[in-house]
Amino acid sequence: VQLQASGGGTAQTGDSLRLSCVPSGRALSHDYMGWFRQVPGKEREFVAAIKRSGHWAYTARSVRGRFTISTDNAQNVVYLQMNDLKSEDTALYVCASGTVAGTLPHAYEYWGQGTQVTVSS
Repeated sequence: VQLQASGGGTAQTGDSLRLSCVPSGRALSHDYMGWFRQVPGKEREFVAAIKRSGHWAYTARSVRGRFTISTDNAQNVVYLQMNDLKSEDTALYVCASGTVAGTLPHAYEYWGQGTQVTVSS
């Protein structure tokens, strides 16, 4: 397993969740980590990305101000803090790693299995 995501679950509108992604193996050599979300029948949507050194991060406009990506290099973990959750945030959240920064899926080489987030009103 190169990327292990966790932290998903069921939440209510306005709640917060924190997702974690732990890289292993060759994914540890990648400088960039990203979070995407997937809803059945829709294209994979970029959420946020970060350089593991912490010197660069970018969050999609759709979640900016509510979601924050961060990294704890001491523990090799990348977090996605999600606040003020809305029903439209319901999706499978997948973390990915790669050697370049990007908001498109093809920028990333390894993908985790994802963790489901369900937000109900």
